[in-house]
Amino acid sequence: MSAAAAAKPILYSYFRSSCSWRVRIALALKGIAYDQVPVNLLKDGGQQLAIIHYLEETRPNPKLLPQGPKKRAQVRMISDHIVSGIQPLQNLSILQRMGEKKMEWAQQCITSGFQALEQILQHTAGRYCVGDEVSMADLCLVPQVFNAERYKVDLSPYPTITRINKALLELEAFKASHPSRQPDTPAELRA
Repeated sequence: MSAAAAAKPILYSYFRSSCSWRVRIALALKGIAYDQVPVNLLKDGGQQLAIIHYLEETRPNPKLLPQGPKKRAQVRMISDHIVSGIQPLQNLSILQRMGEKKMEWAQQCITSGFQALEQILQHTAGRYCVGDEVSMADLCLVPQVFNAERYKVDLSPYPTITRINKALLELEAFKASHPSRQPDTPAELRA
């Protein structure tokens, strides 16, 4: 993401990228208008969680990290678990190497990650991942659940994940940033 002093920031985004979606949610929650430049991730690379940290430091309201150190640590732990322990293992570059077993590989990686995440969330969740305020962890959760659905992962063993995801998808920032509503979404996938 780049921005000139008075210009709107530019988000280089791919409609279905989990990383891009997390940033779009953060921008929507913080009410930041931006220009979007579609990028084909099969050719051009991706986004980083660092953008959300940057937004949190430069535009602190609404907060994506809670005030207390324990809750902040919980948010970071959940976020890191998703963006480092689940999502990279089912990225396009990895799945292409898996050949015919890519669906099985993605399901296995997501299932393993969700088993641990479900246990964590049973101790941290309120309405959302950590308590009752939307946090960076929630921005990470929703795109990962979307990927789980894309790869036909059975979500019934994860009632906490499913409940939180459903509550978050009711929020306007999550609706507006959904992959089906992006300018580079293929027509057959639009909502």
